Amino acid sequence: MSVPHPLTPSPVRKFNEPTRGKAASEIPEAIFRPRGTTPALFALCLAALALALLLGVSAGAVAIPLPAVVRLLLSRVLPVAADYPDTFKTILFSIRLPRVILMALTGAALATAGATYQGLFRNPLADPYLVGVASGAGLGATLVITFGLPATRLGLMAVPLGAFLGGVITVGLVVMMAQVGRTTPVTTLLLAGVAAGSFATAITTFWMLRSPEGMRRALNWLLGGYAGGGWQPVGIVLPYLLLGLVIMQLNARALNVLQLDEEQARQLGLNVERLKLILVGAATLMTAAAVAFGGLIGFVGLIVPHVLRLLGGPDYRRLIPLSALGGAAFLILADLLARTLFAPQELPVGVITALIGAPFFIVLLRRIKRAVF
Repeated sequence: MSVPHPLTPSPVRKFNEPTRGKAASEIPEAIFRPRGTTPALFALCLAALALALLLGVSAGAVAIPLPAVVRLLLSRVLPVAADYPDTFKTILFSIRLPRVILMALTGAALATAGATYQGLFRNPLADPYLVGVASGAGLGATLVITFGLPATRLGLMAVPLGAFLGGVITVGLVVMMAQVGRTTPVTTLLLAGVAAGSFATAITTFWMLRSPEGMRRALNWLLGGYAGGGWQPVGIVLPYLLLGLVIMQLNARALNVLQLDEEQARQLGLNVERLKLILVGAATLMTAAAVAFGGLIGFVGLIVPHVLRLLGGPDYRRLIPLSALGGAAFLILADLLARTLFAPQELPVGVITALIGAPFFIVLLRRIKRAVF
């Protein structure tokens, strides 16, 4: 059963009767009117992302001054003199910049997938891992890690490939189990996701105990340990992110209509079952590609959409791109803390997001309790 969203007034109660019998394109825009100035919010998110990028590539074991970072970056696209040590150039362009961009892509993917799942399930507690993609990816990565592949390029790429396939296959099985005739009820989909996720987690734990030599590496990945290296992971994740964003944005208006409830959405001419499969498929591909290299990073898809929904309103045509920008900035800063908080020791970024996200989750539960009861 979906939970009414506690952060925004429900359009079902206020616009229930007036929308019956109208086409989806005729629904009043007032239903999804933004709460703030959208251009200002986009500018704020872009500024936060730019600042996070600069801080992410500047800070580290070898600090690079911000003016040097700016000039070195500009020198790649403009005739700007950048007379700095070669060490700065190597660290910036070969180590930090690929990592920061990968974190940005991962955060954008998780945040937009979280916003989509929250709208699709009409549940404020939904996140990108709700239908089993995290457990499946964890199982796939753990199996590859504990097989002890050599530390070659092929061996390193096998971990993200195993995670990606594990996540996609698990969600495919969940959708198949959840189907009732030609429909895929949301409640059945959620229950199937919980069951498949628990089963995959049990197998992962069993396999880790059977292979203690790979347990540490697998555990580090499961906590959100950075598993990428160089520009290759960026090139792999980017197409999935762009494809998912395009699909979600094209279906954002339909996702708005779905907030009325499934019955009214069908009366307005929306193919609800087709929309569910499209959005679940797009969100799953984005999430699986993101966690393949970044590990299982929690709470990004829960925190960022809620904050931006509070600031900009519930219209998914705005919320999806805003979530991409906000999620990218948030995860870059979380990764920066993970790298520098206890340097030279590096924490898994999932630990940082959990420390931030758990209190937010508690506050969210309190808001839901007040809204529902």
